[in-house]
Amino acid sequence: MTTHRHRIVDLSETQPNRRRGGDLRAMLTPTAVGATSGFMGLAIVQPGDRIGEHYHPYSEEFVYVVSGSLEVDLDDVTYQMRPDQGLLIPLNVRHRFRNVGDTEARMVFHLGPLAPRPELGHVDTEQTEPPAGAPHGAGHGSPPERTGVVS
Repeated sequence: MTTHRHRIVDLSETQPNRRRGGDLRAMLTPTAVGATSGFMGLAIVQPGDRIGEHYHPYSEEFVYVVSGSLEVDLDDVTYQMRPDQGLLIPLNVRHRFRNVGDTEARMVFHLGPLAPRPELGHVDTEQTEPPAGAPHGAGHGSPPERTGVVS
C-alpha cells in the first residue's frame, strides 16, 4: 500500500500550460503529490482569451470561479459564470470557457477519477491559436475546428 504525505504546492512551483488557451496550472497531481483519485489546478484566463473546446472520457470536471466573468459552452449551449459559482461537467460533455469580462478570470478545477493514462484524459475538439501579437501558446483562437486530437 502506498502512503501519501501532505504537501503544500505553491502556484509559483507550477508551469503554465497554454496548449488549450488560458494559463492552466495543474497543482495537486499524481506527480506533484501522489494523488490517486484525480487532480486539481487553477485556470487563469485573460480578457478575450479562452480555453478551447475539449471533453474528458474518463473524468468528471468540477469548476469554481474565484474571480472574473466567464462564459462556458456545454455541448454548444452557453452559460454565464461569475465568482462564487461552481459547475459539474459530466463525462464526455464538450466544453470551452471564454473570459467575457474586462479583468482576469480565475477558476479552480478538479478532475476525477484519473484516466488510465494521462494522454487519454482530454480529447481536444478544436485548435486554439494565440491572438495576434500574443506570445506562442497564449490562447484564444479562431472559430472552432473539430480535430478529435487526444492529448
